[in-house]
Amino acid sequence: MKKIFLILFSSIIIGSLYSQDGHPVTPAVSKIDIEKLTAADWQADLHFLQHIVHKEYSFLFKKITPAAFDAEVEKLYKNIPLLQQHEVLAGFARIVSSFKYGHTDISWRESPVKYHVTPVNFYWFSDGVYAEGVDKNYANVAGAKLLKVEGMPVADVLTALKPLIPAENEQYFKAYGLDYLLIPEALHAQKVCKELKQSVTYTFEKDGKVFDQIILARDAFRLPRNYGFIIPGTDWITVREQSVTPHYLKNLDRIYYFEYLSASKTVYVRHSQILDDKEEAIPAFYKKVFEFIDKNDVDKLVLDVRLNGGGNNYKNKPIVTGIIENKKINKPGKLFVIIGRRTFSACQNLVNELSNYTNALFVGEPTAENINFYGDNRRIELPKTGIPVFLSFAWWQDKPQWENADWLAPQLAVDMSFEDYKTNKDPVLEACLEFSDNNVVLDPMAHLRDLFLAGKYNEVEAAAKNMVDNPKFRYINFESKINEAGYNLLNQQQTEGALFIFQLNTRLFPKSANAWDSLAEANWKAKKTDKAIEYYNKAIELDPYGVTGENARKMLKQIQSEK
Repeated sequence: MKKIFLILFSSIIIGSLYSQDGHPVTPAVSKIDIEKLTAADWQADLHFLQHIVHKEYSFLFKKITPAAFDAEVEKLYKNIPLLQQHEVLAGFARIVSSFKYGHTDISWRESPVKYHVTPVNFYWFSDGVYAEGVDKNYANVAGAKLLKVEGMPVADVLTALKPLIPAENEQYFKAYGLDYLLIPEALHAQKVCKELKQSVTYTFEKDGKVFDQIILARDAFRLPRNYGFIIPGTDWITVREQSVTPHYLKNLDRIYYFEYLSASKTVYVRHSQILDDKEEAIPAFYKKVFEFIDKNDVDKLVLDVRLNGGGNNYKNKPIVTGIIENKKINKPGKLFVIIGRRTFSACQNLVNELSNYTNALFVGEPTAENINFYGDNRRIELPKTGIPVFLSFAWWQDKPQWENADWLAPQLAVDMSFEDYKTNKDPVLEACLEFSDNNVVLDPMAHLRDLFLAGKYNEVEAAAKNMVDNPKFRYINFESKINEAGYNLLNQQQTEGALFIFQLNTRLFPKSANAWDSLAEANWKAKKTDKAIEYYNKAIELDPYGVTGENARKMLKQIQSEK
């Protein structure tokens, strides 16, 4: 069967605003004359898109229902005659993004609608959103923290912009959503700006001073970036000190490289696309890496894929099998994989496989992709406007459906602050090099499950509480996973075990309405009606107007009707 694979950034380069190649170029010129487009043209394309989705891509209805999708389509259809063209384009973007798969996207760059970009690059660090790089004409804002956009607090602005981005999770939004802070048309369409203008007023904080800066927007262009960071040059500056280059930003002209860090006896590999480098194919490169490990005094391997947005996932095999076969390095505390907000697509497949089959300890931030996801998109060109829409068609499932999650979470969570970046510190790599816990828990939920199956219930609770309170596990959704474990037991008629798990969840998360709702259901199925009523009321108390509270009220009515 012919290989199906994703070329790097299949949606990020083609289907969004900017590429990562660092060359500012004019966007592709559409053959469509925008002045001749009518409201009827836009409406016709909207219904064409709706028809195609229902006819050929109905499997994408996982995170939005067909009814909700159709309602949004009809809402936009009715409003199109009242909207400016950039607002209509934003409406299309919201509808396509509602599937929340990063490979399912719409191309602003190739649409006939003209848009503009302010010459500044924002990056979301652990302590806020900062101007990481700027055009030299705005050097005063380099390194400034963003507080407001057009007078609106940045948190509210990001919430307003989020519907435009096909974000699978918060990490994807952190990686790519900030680009929309630069686009006056997007800001206006999402009600951040009261009127459309070719400039944006940003409020910054720098050196203890708060100030406003009006930045003029230019005709859309690609920012001079590599993997999200500005490449300094004649016209662009970056806040990062250039005297030293951290390992993850070294040799970015190569897809991958490795070096030996003698002080820690560590082989460090930075791998930033799942494609063959023009100088050396992946199998040859990793053969060299593993031979070096075997022949030298190596204690650790660090595989850094925090910048890796994917490529051809059929090329993952020599990486995974090479690690599995290397007995020297495939051990807990010896193998580290750095992941982050740009770990996506074919690289999500890679880290899934490393999670399944190796003793890797994942360090850094969560990935940008769901664990199981729709990838491999097809380009659908809308007939009237010519706008390319990219719709995913291939389901990639590396883990059982009950292990699916918004992202692959690190067992050792480490973030980078603005000061870290500015001064070339890499706290993520440092955490790998300094790690010395020989009793590391690679799979927290498996550890809790083993204790439970061994009947060590007191140890289950102590271990769970320790991990929930431990910041290194902060990206693992223990509440959801423990709740799911409880339902697995309940569905297997192991009611007493389920009650124990649900009770544990309420002790760990006493303010969670969902935890109490689940405990109530388990008690109801165990014929403990009084307890079920008590816990459903607790859920209503914690979530009086939400979905969980509504469900609890329905269940109470059902209980009363059966008495």
